[in-house]
Amino acid sequence: MRFKSKNILVIGASSGIGFDLVNLLHIEGANIFTASRNSSPLWPDSVRYLEMDVMSSTAALVSFLPDELDGLVYCVGNINLKPFARMTESDFIDDFKLNVVGAATSIQQSLKSLKNASSASIVLISSVAARTGMAFHASIAASKAAIEGLSISLAAELSSSQIRVNIVAPSLTDTPLASKLLNTPEKMDASAKRHPLGKYGTPKDISAAIAFLLSAESSWITGQIIPVDGGLGNLKTTF
Repeated sequence: MRFKSKNILVIGASSGIGFDLVNLLHIEGANIFTASRNSSPLWPDSVRYLEMDVMSSTAALVSFLPDELDGLVYCVGNINLKPFARMTESDFIDDFKLNVVGAATSIQQSLKSLKNASSASIVLISSVAARTGMAFHASIAASKAAIEGLSISLAAELSSSQIRVNIVAPSLTDTPLASKLLNTPEKMDASAKRHPLGKYGTPKDISAAIAFLLSAESSWITGQIIPVDGGLGNLKTTF
């Protein structure tokens, strides 16, 4: 029960990694607050939900959140893969707004509650593509690299308030967002073989790392980017 009576906000929890994280936090005793465009009928009954689109406004978080917030996780994301020549200005702007501006404004709206906690943890989600060159990833890699920069800066600025800020950087994970990349046995096999550990990720792989960074077990960790990528980001196992 690492999170007994702890208040945790998960933004983007209706499916995939965020959904799995909600269930993990529930099992471990957290009071869970969620904000997203859609709710899930499969959430535990105790989950508090705010309908919110980060592309429009995050202002409603101020009145939604408790006085003290022990953790915030921004699980909103997308997979916008195109040849660079076909990417538009809107692709870059929309990806940046979703991944970076949405995270920044969500943290701003939550900051008072985070500071009111005796200590708090913010976890943002990057991607292996931010630091590993991958074709067709220009827009998403640029926005995820920006969120890594945001995280490092906030970790420094908020440390005096005992707020830790860290990043989890997954590789390809079996979520609804990645369904087109894993929708045939051939694609699944090829994706698994790309990773040194011989498999692609599951939501539980990522949610476990997020939960660790939210917990007191990581109380001396801040300003870090933690790859959870099956070794893809920095291992070369073939010649």
